[in-house]
Amino acid sequence: MRDKISKKEIQAIANNAVREAQKKSLENGVPNVYSKNGVIYFQLPDGTITMRNPFEKRSTSQPSLK
Repeated sequence: MRDKISKKEIQAIANNAVREAQKKSLENGVPNVYSKNGVIYFQLPDGTITMRNPFEKRSTSQPSLK
């Protein structure tokens, strides 16, 4: 019987779980969110990568701040 699991095995299990969760999110129409060098990116279900927040509600009735 084996008592210990290696750090490498734990990392592989975690990586697989994250990839599966990301795949399921996209299948359910929920964008994945990533951060690189402090910049937030969104992967949309159609595969598009954007910096525009798809969760933010935009209203055309409010004046824009320029």
